[in-house]
Amino acid sequence: MIFSTSMIVSNSDMIKNYKTCRDKAEGLGKIFILKNNQPDAVLFSISEYERVSAFMEYLEHMEEEDVAKLYGNLPDEGLRMSKTIDQLRNEL
Repeated sequence: MIFSTSMIVSNSDMIKNYKTCRDKAEGLGKIFILKNNQPDAVLFSISEYERVSAFMEYLEHMEEEDVAKLYGNLPDEGLRMSKTIDQLRNEL
């Protein structure tokens, strides 16, 4: 997964500046929240959540061997965001 430091906020920043963090998540798709300098949570924009949820629902209805084949068709680590669900589906 590729992410930049602009996608990381502290727990205290999240508490003090929720609207700013929410706007950042909307613009970036998601932000990672750290508590005591450790990953604690992820805040998704609604559009990113809907995209991930649709993909999860799609996976839940696939046969196990098709899921394994789909996983095998994913690009190398760091490039996974470059393929759409439709592109992966067409590779099955």
